[in-house]
Amino acid sequence: MSTANNEFSAEHLPASVRNAPELSVSLHDQNEQGGSLTPSDAPAAGKPSWRVDVTDTESFQQLVQLSNQGAVIFALWAPHSPASVSMLEQAEALVNSAGGNLLLAAVDITKAPEIGQAFQIQGVPTAVAVIGGRPAPLFNGPVDAEALTDVLGQVLQLAAQQGLRGGFEPVVPEEGKPLPPLHAEAIEALDRGDYAAAESAYTRALNENPADSDAKIGLAQVHLLERVAGLSLADEREKAAADPTDVQAHLNVADLDIAGGHVEDAFARLLRLFKAVDAEAKTSVRERLLELFTVVGSSDPRVTKARSALMTALF
Repeated sequence: MSTANNEFSAEHLPASVRNAPELSVSLHDQNEQGGSLTPSDAPAAGKPSWRVDVTDTESFQQLVQLSNQGAVIFALWAPHSPASVSMLEQAEALVNSAGGNLLLAAVDITKAPEIGQAFQIQGVPTAVAVIGGRPAPLFNGPVDAEALTDVLGQVLQLAAQQGLRGGFEPVVPEEGKPLPPLHAEAIEALDRGDYAAAESAYTRALNENPADSDAKIGLAQVHLLERVAGLSLADEREKAAADPTDVQAHLNVADLDIAGGHVEDAFARLLRLFKAVDAEAKTSVRERLLELFTVVGSSDPRVTKARSALMTALF
């Protein structure tokens, strides 16, 4: 991603989106009508679907323009956030069931943080509908399947009332290069919630090829998921607030923030902690920061900024 894209802001939104009133009130007016979507009608795996992965501002703007044809649902997610992954899967099934009347724009904010900044999101999962060039925030935070079905049904009806009935062409997935066997084994283990098996698979992949960057990222993400399993964000925040030097509590909150998409908050917390604790604790904080840098991605501008701040604090 170019430097220009990294400096992307709300000004890069097409004028129709930037200046138009939100559609939230109109969506609220549809509440009594409900929706008619059902994920059971979604195409099976490997079949055409109506999901597009958005990775840069050019494709983002093209999709906004396509909203003059029908409603485009921007689903913002991150691979380290299980709630956002679940939301994306449910949204894809529902959008596919609309048979081309809706289009799903999936935005991995770890790869395209500038799009999240354009929509001014607070974290993931987040969804925004764009209808006729106008944005309508749908939700910010976890949402159950029933509520998601209802709100997308309302979007579909509102778009139809405006004469924007979609007719989007399905996206036929290209035959991609198959995952290496150990990576596939790790993904299958994650799908069934077996973190130990996923960790073993990625570790063996790294033993075979220490330069396997995907395995490094996968292993870091597995470790994050293991650490946050069973943690309560409210409890950990309370502990951290009660003791600014409670290293474990602050590490836990940072992990939970990363898992929830609050990347900058997590990095800022750990950088403050690093400056406040003794030399022994600094080692733990620095190691956790480096691991979270791997989870988020070394090319992410938030990682670049935090890494620079860490280097300044070190020296």
